[in-house]
Amino acid sequence: MDFIKNMEWRYATKKFDTTRKISRTELDLLKRSIQLTPSPYGLQLYKVIIIASQELKEMLKPISQQQHQITDCSHLFVFCNYSMVKDEYIDDYIRTKSGILHMDTDRAAANGASLKAKIAEKTPEQTANWLKNQTYLALGSLLTACADLKIDACPMEGFEPKHYNTILRLEEKGLNACVIAATGYRSAEDKVQYNPKVRKPAGLLFEEI
Repeated sequence: MDFIKNMEWRYATKKFDTTRKISRTELDLLKRSIQLTPSPYGLQLYKVIIIASQELKEMLKPISQQQHQITDCSHLFVFCNYSMVKDEYIDDYIRTKSGILHMDTDRAAANGASLKAKIAEKTPEQTANWLKNQTYLALGSLLTACADLKIDACPMEGFEPKHYNTILRLEEKGLNACVIAATGYRSAEDKVQYNPKVRKPAGLLFEEI
């Protein structure tokens, strides 16, 4: 399958070709892949900041362990989870869902109340973890789409979220930088691309019952 071949082709790119940029068409496809990511209850309680500005990437590099991928990549994706679940987020989702599915008022109200009750059952710690974990689902969609389009990517956690929040003014939007991904095209000088892929044997990774 081409999909498997493309997944075997991808790797966490260490050195990008600074002369190559992701096209608008390709960027729109990557955005669409993230938009279609499954999320709990369909709420999509996160936002993705896509940074092409070289000046801004230069500002973020020192708080990203000076990793060259930050400044050498074409576009830097910053996945941000919401800091809390506000009723208005659920209300907005219900309005959108109602308009698309033509739900009657009573059913929509009941749906919204049910979602709020379910989420309210979580402790603050559970809610925080739940919100952060959702960004990784979106990250997975991005990495898969990049492989399918033969766009290189490097998922990264080596950065300082608090400083990202400050520079990108995320806290005032109720957001928190959770995980990032540099995207673009590999440099011919990146020797890591020639390394065999290291993965657990299927017999150790899977158990069929």
